[in-house]
Amino acid sequence: MFAARARHLDLKSSSVLVVEQDGGKLLYAKNTQAVVPIASITKLMTAMVVLDAQLALNEPVRISEDDIDDIKGTRSRLRIGTELTRSDLLRLALMSSENRAAAALTRAYPGGSAAFVRAMNQKAVELGMWRTRFVDGTGLSSDNVSTARDLVKMVNAAFRYPLVRSYTTDTDHAIQPAKGRALQYRNSNGLVKNPSWHIGLSKTGYISEAGRCLVMQAEIADIPVVIVLLDSWGKKTRIGDANRIKKWLESHSARQPAG
Repeated sequence: MFAARARHLDLKSSSVLVVEQDGGKLLYAKNTQAVVPIASITKLMTAMVVLDAQLALNEPVRISEDDIDDIKGTRSRLRIGTELTRSDLLRLALMSSENRAAAALTRAYPGGSAAFVRAMNQKAVELGMWRTRFVDGTGLSSDNVSTARDLVKMVNAAFRYPLVRSYTTDTDHAIQPAKGRALQYRNSNGLVKNPSWHIGLSKTGYISEAGRCLVMQAEIADIPVVIVLLDSWGKKTRIGDANRIKKWLESHSARQPAG
């Protein structure tokens, strides 16, 4: 019956997977084995590698010219020479998808960026993400690829880190560099401030090759679920897809007999 109802879901994302977090029961699937670029969804793995290394979160890290995006040419409000704690960089990378923050975290890892990427791919193997590959910690490279099925594994793993849950669901955060004015950042997923949603983890992503992506852990109709939405080309369609999934799950739950 669930599968039959799912056919009526008109989702715009090219690859979709919705599962119950506890037990992994399949609720909806669409092109789940397609290997596609994942953009800044990458930063969930970046965060886990940083935290696994048990590096001092209060240690200052200086933004350098090496952190400038030479792949897509994206801009950043973090100027060269800015010093922020590793914790602040992690929060900005996860909450606002700040690429220069993620690049600095990668570079400041013991052994540098090359060692960091090796650790990312090793972590993917440990999680059984067999069709996933990372080449950088920002997600700006289209060579960072995965599948919806692999990303469910990554979301479940990231959910076990309290700091990742906290930073990905912060609605906003202000930082005060040693020089210059305070900078205000907002969550790249507007759903985290929507009172009708109960989101435990969230990460957005976008590059042209990946389309607009979104992964979340959320509680819908009293059921913890993991949602993966990949390659959604409309500016608002990933949010629209998430809301359609939520409405569908709530509607299905309401039709279930009591007892």
